[in-house]
Amino acid sequence: MSDTDSIIILELLASKICHDLISPVGAIANGVEILEELGGSSDNDDVIALISSSAAQANAKLKMMRMAYGIGGSDSSIKAEEVHKIFGEFLEGENRLSQNWNPYADLGIEPKDGFAKMLISCLLLLIDALPRGGVLSVESDAKGVMLLTAEGENARFRDGYIPALKHTITTTKLDPKLIHAYITGLLAQKYGFEITIEESVNNFIFLRIKSTTVSS
Repeated sequence: MSDTDSIIILELLASKICHDLISPVGAIANGVEILEELGGSSDNDDVIALISSSAAQANAKLKMMRMAYGIGGSDSSIKAEEVHKIFGEFLEGENRLSQNWNPYADLGIEPKDGFAKMLISCLLLLIDALPRGGVLSVESDAKGVMLLTAEGENARFRDGYIPALKHTITTTKLDPKLIHAYITGLLAQKYGFEITIEESVNNFIFLRIKSTTVSS
């Protein structure tokens, strides 16, 4: 089986898992709304708030994972605004993280197949490099190149992370903390992107996404 076939199978499996889970998670949120309408004691209000918050966060994570790993995330019609919205919903449950970028600005890369998938996957890469939280931004670096920046205390990738992204380690050395980097590297190859990372000693990490098929 080729790497391309493996990626297609991965995307289809991820789409199915997210699709199967998002309906019951949505049902929980609907149930919470009904309980809120019925009213109750203050103790019940606290429980309802906890369930509501957890359901919203689960729903946000499923949307994000479906875009990053599912087949639908490769659609060229998905614009940066949708990525910003879905990523923002996820960050609502992450008190130490925030994003500061304009999805309507020129980001250096025109949407193409895999654009949204690559953008959100790389934002997730940078989250893993912010152990104490921080701010993520996106902007244009040059024609056909998008610059993502992560700023936060002790910003750095864990050992093995960049080799996993570049596929310079064997799959036997992978673990759950490295698998996203490895899959992102596979997706970049499939959809025509090149990822480079520059780590700084000043609590900054710069990640560049270059399209290998630049529009004229």
